[in-house]
Amino acid sequence: MSKPTIYDVAREAGVSIATVSKVLNNNGRISDKTRQRIEGIMRELNYEPSRVASALTRSRTGTIGLMIPDIANPFFAEAARCFEDGAQRSGSDLIICSTDRDDEKAARYLSMLLRRRVDGLIIASHTGDESGIARLLEGGMPTLLFSAELPSLNCGSIGVDDYAGGRRATEYLLSLGHRRIGIISDNLPGSRLREQGYLDALREAGLPPVPPEHSVRTSATLENGRTAAREMLGAEPGIRPTAVFACNDLLAIGVLKQARAAGLSVPRDLSVIGFDNTMLADICQPALSTISQPLREMTRRAMDMLNAAIDDPAAPVSHIRVEPELVVRDSAGPAPESERSEQ
Repeated sequence: MSKPTIYDVAREAGVSIATVSKVLNNNGRISDKTRQRIEGIMRELNYEPSRVASALTRSRTGTIGLMIPDIANPFFAEAARCFEDGAQRSGSDLIICSTDRDDEKAARYLSMLLRRRVDGLIIASHTGDESGIARLLEGGMPTLLFSAELPSLNCGSIGVDDYAGGRRATEYLLSLGHRRIGIISDNLPGSRLREQGYLDALREAGLPPVPPEHSVRTSATLENGRTAAREMLGAEPGIRPTAVFACNDLLAIGVLKQARAAGLSVPRDLSVIGFDNTMLADICQPALSTISQPLREMTRRAMDMLNAAIDDPAAPVSHIRVEPELVVRDSAGPAPESERSEQ
């Protein structure tokens, strides 16, 4: 069983972590009743006050925490490298935590980063428990969301316009004459926005609703992209999609691999477009057309925003959405003649 954290004490007591911190440090104005209740909960939980008392000390440590969902995903691996460069330029060290989209693992990392007394925190992974992040903010921890959507929190954020990116990818395939366009996405909020852009583009083009067999949601791995494509492309030529929009490059490359295994030529028989424009997009065969997230610009601005929050915790938060760009390579081409003749 994991050791209790300041979050556990605050939750049981119904107070903020700032209030718990005041009890730990014996400062601030707190009623005797509240102080006694918090101290009683600490005893019940066998809580170790010294751990968090030091974690909440606001002296600079020259460290920044970064939480990402999956270090094996090239988008987040490249983002981590950019953040590391940015931290070095600002004279800080970066502690990288890959949560594997596991809520308990994310909570443990949050507790660890507090114990390390990081100066600020960048969250690029949806933890599933917004209350934990809310308590961080209440305790004064400078926090920034990167490529993550948590609209209920008063927290600065920066990310790409996912909806616009999904719409642009789909409009590009429509411009090539495709009408049977499948989609492979995951369950992250950004992918759902990309999917909505895809659906709206198809609807405004006057196309019927997407058949269930042309839409797959799965976690973002190359092998899951292959599995989803195997299901989607197993139908007869007049039924299966002639194009697939994958909501990230890993899934898209899985589609390319499965198309090759099925004897389909890309882009002659099947067009594929991804999202992120990771380094893999340029070196796979054929090179992947994709929607680009300007990572270096986004991470630079994110570091600037976080450093500003560290310097002035009372500064107003801002929300920035960067416009995505279409990168045309070799994996998408005109729809097969048979489909274009039906239009």
